[in-house]
Amino acid sequence: MRSLRNYLRFLAAVQLLPALESGEETLVGGQAVLEGVMMRSPHAWAIACRKPSGEVVTMSEPLERPSETHKWMAWPIIRGVMTLGYAMNLGYRALRFSANVAIEDMMQEDGKETHVATAASAVPPKRSEAEPAPTPSSKTETREKAATLSNWLAAGNIVISLAFFIFMYKYIPLLAATELKKIDPALGGRIVFNLIDGGIRLLLFLLFIWGVSLWKDIRRVYEYHGAEHKTVFAFENGDPLNIFTVQKYSTYHPRCGTSFLMTVMLISIGFYMLVPYTTFWARFASRIVLLPVIAGVSYEIIRFAAKHRGSLFALMTAPGLWLQRITTKPPSDEMAQCAITALDKAMSLEKERGGEMVIA
Repeated sequence: MRSLRNYLRFLAAVQLLPALESGEETLVGGQAVLEGVMMRSPHAWAIACRKPSGEVVTMSEPLERPSETHKWMAWPIIRGVMTLGYAMNLGYRALRFSANVAIEDMMQEDGKETHVATAASAVPPKRSEAEPAPTPSSKTETREKAATLSNWLAAGNIVISLAFFIFMYKYIPLLAATELKKIDPALGGRIVFNLIDGGIRLLLFLLFIWGVSLWKDIRRVYEYHGAEHKTVFAFENGDPLNIFTVQKYSTYHPRCGTSFLMTVMLISIGFYMLVPYTTFWARFASRIVLLPVIAGVSYEIIRFAAKHRGSLFALMTAPGLWLQRITTKPPSDEMAQCAITALDKAMSLEKERGGEMVIA
């Protein structure tokens, strides 16, 4: 039962992945994961997860910026698609690490329960000895087993997540708009049709974001999301990274993935109005083909708005900031400490690699 709960929690978190991470390879950003936070700098990333025992498990690794190796990846529009894909891949790895920590902890607890049950039913030994502490090799073996389980989860979840996204946000809105057009042909005009299609897609997205927030486990992810935003704000303003300072900041950040997704939802309506196709499957195919272009344009808008918060483009990101009232929640001090620990680890590795930070 607990394994199923962990899987469903992981599955929901992956569906929320674009809303929880901030994709920008030249700035500090992060992402909420299961009972923890991942923080990323241009040349390093780190993750800190808190186990039920209170222990904080950390991991940090160097990063290579794709645009430094391939200059064409830094071109406008293209950089948005590449950076988003890179951030999604990194975010998925962070989620898998947090899932491994949860699975490892669960396996260790199950092992202890089995040992206690066996000892209670067995004949007491003649000589009583203290149970030896887990050796490093046994702990490594447990993590390897956890990683294997997570690999299976990852493979299956990629298929499920892709199918869910296409079905929920591409197929259903288009099908609903098409059926409404059959009922009233006046709704078949290009502008009206795509407004209805976009409205249904936006409604489904909002219902999903709000619906999963009712689940206690996902609400905790949203609280870690708030901790990540507060910590990034403190860093960007040059304040010391401690719990007291971090907790003073807002949980709403303009470079959040929530703002990005909302911008994508709104811009896609205008893009689809330019598509001349009228048949269902042609429209469906165009929505999938245009997705990278829409993502690239949305990235440029979010990037510009983050650096020019008083501009007209910043107004386009306002709905995303409003939506963060759902996807971010005030964190506890322990959650804020996790975010601080992750950023400290990432920045330490960044300095070791000689990286220079760019503050928005």
